Amino acid sequence: MQRAVSPYLCHVLVCTNDRHGERKSCADGQSVLLREQLKDAVAQRPHLKGRVRVSAAGCLGLCARGPNVMLYPQAIWFSGVTPADLPQLLEAVEAAAAAPAP
Repeated sequence: MQRAVSPYLCHVLVCTNDRHGERKSCADGQSVLLREQLKDAVAQRPHLKGRVRVSAAGCLGLCARGPNVMLYPQAIWFSGVTPADLPQLLEAVEAAAAAPAP
């Protein structure tokens, strides 16, 4: 095992957990589409390339509040996110990537 500092200034984790209707899950709220749109939006911004990573995540434990999105290492959590929130979410991602490293 090797330990290293994250290569990303901001890692965006979008919960895409799907319980297939058995219980509420983030996928019920279009989180898969949201992740795709956010990933595309980040890719279209050259100043974010290599600095921001958008990843699908399994259950983050708060499905009742979902879809959930987390920004790390900033420890920013968004709940109840929809594709319509993409502009505000992208704004937060850009601010996180522009902030000086801790």
